[in-house]
Amino acid sequence: MHLPDLPLEIYSRGTPRADEPLVISEGQGRGQQVVAASERAYRLGVRPGMRVSEAHALAGALRVKARDAAAEREALARLAAWSGRYTSCVSLVHPDALLLEIAGSRKVYGGFDPIVHGLRQGLRELGYTARVSIAPTPLGATWLARAGRETRISAYSALFSALGELPLTCLDLDPEREMLLKGLGLVTLVDCLRLPRDGIARRVGPKILQLLDRAFGRLPDPRAPFVPPEYFRARLGLPAPIATREALLFPLHRLLLELGGFLVARGMGATALRIVFHSTRSQSTPVSLRLVAPSRDAAHLTGLARERLERLTLAAPAEEIILEVDSMRPLAPQAVDFFAGAKTAETRRAEMVEQLQARLGRDAVCGVASHPEHRPECAWRHAEPGTLTLPRDRMPFGVVRHGSRPLWLLPAPVALSERDGRPCWNGALALEPERERIESGWWDDEQVARDYFVARNSSGQCFWVFRELHTRRWFLHGVF
Repeated sequence: MHLPDLPLEIYSRGTPRADEPLVISEGQGRGQQVVAASERAYRLGVRPGMRVSEAHALAGALRVKARDAAAEREALARLAAWSGRYTSCVSLVHPDALLLEIAGSRKVYGGFDPIVHGLRQGLRELGYTARVSIAPTPLGATWLARAGRETRISAYSALFSALGELPLTCLDLDPEREMLLKGLGLVTLVDCLRLPRDGIARRVGPKILQLLDRAFGRLPDPRAPFVPPEYFRARLGLPAPIATREALLFPLHRLLLELGGFLVARGMGATALRIVFHSTRSQSTPVSLRLVAPSRDAAHLTGLARERLERLTLAAPAEEIILEVDSMRPLAPQAVDFFAGAKTAETRRAEMVEQLQARLGRDAVCGVASHPEHRPECAWRHAEPGTLTLPRDRMPFGVVRHGSRPLWLLPAPVALSERDGRPCWNGALALEPERERIESGWWDDEQVARDYFVARNSSGQCFWVFRELHTRRWFLHGVF
């Protein structure tokens, strides 16, 4: 996969406005030259190799960005990690190409065409343009892709004619040797193959013969495999400062797509994300997303980010977005119901909780868990949604009779009036004979001594009441 516009696309992929005149420059002062230009800049006459001052004369509204070689290397490495979803053997070809060994993946995907289609579609969604060529040798595939020859060659017999038509520039020789070959009347690679090998070696050196032998499969061409990083971190420069939350969602979605491919290749799911909208004025706006269940679904993660951005106030217009994975866990394949669809009930429930947390804030959405404590008002805790706790009959401190406690406790006990020694609440209450005595809390100065009863009124309503042992006063504490 050759990415001819990589210096330009690390900026242009951050905005859907593809019709903006944008160029990438290299050099200092008056010697600044155009390295890459957008389609709009091309239409205005801007070409790679011309000076930036000349480009400004052709396009008055031209936007110029300095070439960021470090960002290009990072982008290439992230694409290599993303490509791991198609093969486990990926190699970097600096500065603008990737090698994927797909012989083993051919049967899995049903041939070359589905792989190429998936790569093209995925790269298009990420904001990259690529030339994809398939050949039996790594160097042969690289030369064909960089020359714009998008081939599907699987046999060595077809490799000779395909590579032989390529120009000498694909050898990437120094200008002196290239001029020497042209002076001998050589224009294509097949011209070199027709000459005696020892003569070429004497005139140009053995390097050209080694390159040709590797490209045509006469010499082995081992490549170091790319090892993906342990954690995901990506930054995306924006061609212009963005101050609106809606506009930030577009480049953020592309970073989340990269993250999804990285997680698929690693067999992992993200549980915590950190997004930073950075400004050159050293002002940053961080955003944290924590997930109930590990996920690598870019659409779901984008939905959570959209909910979170609606409550966000930017410290300054963003000029760069940084996405990091703070935590991830293995995401094993799950067996799902054939008729219910790809998402299980647990997955849908987790996604609903995550959307609520992203919209309302993490502190506003929680679960309730039981706590080993006899005092009813202390027998629960806020917990992460979905936290499993022991059922009441397995609590470590005592056993509570099933059905003797209500699920609905009042915020605080309410004092009840008495009539003929019986508590009243919308009329006199009839007490069931069994009682539950609770004497606890001596260690934290919140000691209680109570007798709890299940009580009913004349309308059939059922309440949970208690009488303090010391004051003999009645209180309402819960409703069944």
